[in-house]
Amino acid sequence: MSKVSANVRDWIGREQIRDDQITAAPLAAMSATLDRDDAEPRDGDALPPLWHWLFFLPRPLARDIGPDGHPTLGGFLPPVGLPRRMWAGSRITFDHAPRVGEPVQRVSRIVDIIEKTGAAGRLVFVTVQHEIRTPRGVAIHEIHDIVYRDAPTSGHAPQAASALPPTDVGVAAFSRTITPDPVLLFRYSALTFNGHRIHYDQPYATAVEGYPGLVVHGPLVATLLIDLLRRERPDAVVRTFRFKAQRPLFDTAPFTVNGRADSATQFSLWAAGPNGQIAVQATATIA
Repeated sequence: MSKVSANVRDWIGREQIRDDQITAAPLAAMSATLDRDDAEPRDGDALPPLWHWLFFLPRPLARDIGPDGHPTLGGFLPPVGLPRRMWAGSRITFDHAPRVGEPVQRVSRIVDIIEKTGAAGRLVFVTVQHEIRTPRGVAIHEIHDIVYRDAPTSGHAPQAASALPPTDVGVAAFSRTITPDPVLLFRYSALTFNGHRIHYDQPYATAVEGYPGLVVHGPLVATLLIDLLRRERPDAVVRTFRFKAQRPLFDTAPFTVNGRADSATQFSLWAAGPNGQIAVQATATIA
């Protein structure tokens, strides 16, 4: 049962509408960031799966940025009273791919706010539903889970907030090793206009937030998992993708992205840290 105050729960049902256009430059930059040898994007090219996160970016004024580099709360997202924010996971359906040159619109709605207590302390989960529309109708439907938590106590590094325990992922049929150096993290932060300092400000990440190094973005790991599937099945069309963050990854060591076909159309995907611990679990279906 939710324990969140009625005032914060008043944010349930709030909507936000953003308009944008799919342009080529961010796609070319993302290809370079992921070390892909893609051709230069042209008008009419399909947007790769998850690359919609390069658009509809918030642009808060400098005076509206909090000490962690995130926009201050109380606008579209509720003022939950907890200072740390993380992307806990998403559940996405791709009906059709937006195309370079197309106008797009995202309609976002807060659908739930729930408080829980876990190993990481007090947690507040905010669930946001996004619909991305093109002139051809709804293209992408996404349920996005955001988690807020307390600041870590002295001497205790924060842990990822996972609603479910990790499970056995089995043996990978294909994988890649990723070296999450500061350049990769900076480029992804720049591409997504993400000012969260844990991804590029090493003294802040370690001394203030208590992490052992820079934190790899959850959506970047998810993008690397889809990219792994695209490299394995380059002609496939991704129809659904679900991912859940279980623990953070850092720039202190390489990690692996891994995959396995469970059937002709369904895949298990996961990211594992340097000791083999599961950081992100995902599933995808293709056509």
